[in-house]
Amino acid sequence: MPRAIGEHLANPGFEKGAWATVDVNVSRFDGRAEKVNTTLPRRLLAKIDSYAKAHGETRSGFLADAARVAMRQENA
Repeated sequence: MPRAIGEHLANPGFEKGAWATVDVNVSRFDGRAEKVNTTLPRRLLAKIDSYAKAHGETRSGFLADAARVAMRQENA
């Protein structure tokens, strides 16, 4: 299971290891897309749509990326 590098550094079994982090786009392994129904404030939805369009993204793509980022930060 993934763990913080600090935990591995403290493990005597990995005493002389070299550590690095690698950012891997795993979105292609997320599986088939599934349609969901969600409720958001109209103003927030307009901001999301505007941001996504300005960055060449779709609403769904933006929300999926935002969710991944939030979960990654929580697990960091």
